[in-house]
Amino acid sequence: MDRALYIAMSGAKQNTLGQTAHANNLANASTTGFRSDYTQSRAMGVFGDYFPTRAYAMTERPASDFRQGPLIETGNSMDVTIEGEGWFAVVGPDGKEAYTRAGDLSVDPAGRLMNGSGLQLIGDAGPVVLPEFQSIDISKAGIVTIQPLGETPAAVAEPVQLKLVKPDAQQLEKGEDGLFRFRDPATPPAAADPSITVVNGFTEGSNVNAVTELTSLISLNRQYEMQVKLMKRVDENSAATTQILSSQ
Repeated sequence: MDRALYIAMSGAKQNTLGQTAHANNLANASTTGFRSDYTQSRAMGVFGDYFPTRAYAMTERPASDFRQGPLIETGNSMDVTIEGEGWFAVVGPDGKEAYTRAGDLSVDPAGRLMNGSGLQLIGDAGPVVLPEFQSIDISKAGIVTIQPLGETPAAVAEPVQLKLVKPDAQQLEKGEDGLFRFRDPATPPAAADPSITVVNGFTEGSNVNAVTELTSLISLNRQYEMQVKLMKRVDENSAATTQILSSQ
């Protein structure tokens, strides 16, 4: 009896984890450059000092969906999106290099070039910091040029090349902060790829399919309800068995 109860209990727990992953995808359906996560379930034996006599369901996130999201025209010269494959290199919350597709850029009061998530862009000489300017331009190659404040229109400051990278997607994994990093922490930062180009005046939308995610949530919720009903039935059968044995 306990085997059925254990399987139902572990299945219900993993259903909630699957719902969490799909709910996170759905919540980021409007997040710039967001990449949705896949989920899958499989049966796993419980291994220990002896032969496995129990099994449980395990939900896992095997990978993220790297397909490009829709291009959204904004008309803002500070908005850029990468054409095809590639990533912007940014300074992650941990201070280390990470990768994102979000190119909704702005310059903060300290002159740092930031994206909409508040992450500083990395250039050819490290994190990008710009002097005061009266105009700014980002070329197709990702080169940032500015006209310094108070200078003649012909005067431009030294251009800054954004660090655009294209590592093997199989080596990347998404962290809890939504940024991508190498699966192996010992892997050095990716090298800049000069073949990557950007489109000015556009941002890349999320590649989440809201209908698919909502359907998956409904399906997982029904599975969860089925697991709970099975646990209740096992409990009822156990009580009935105990009553029969006590009456003998």
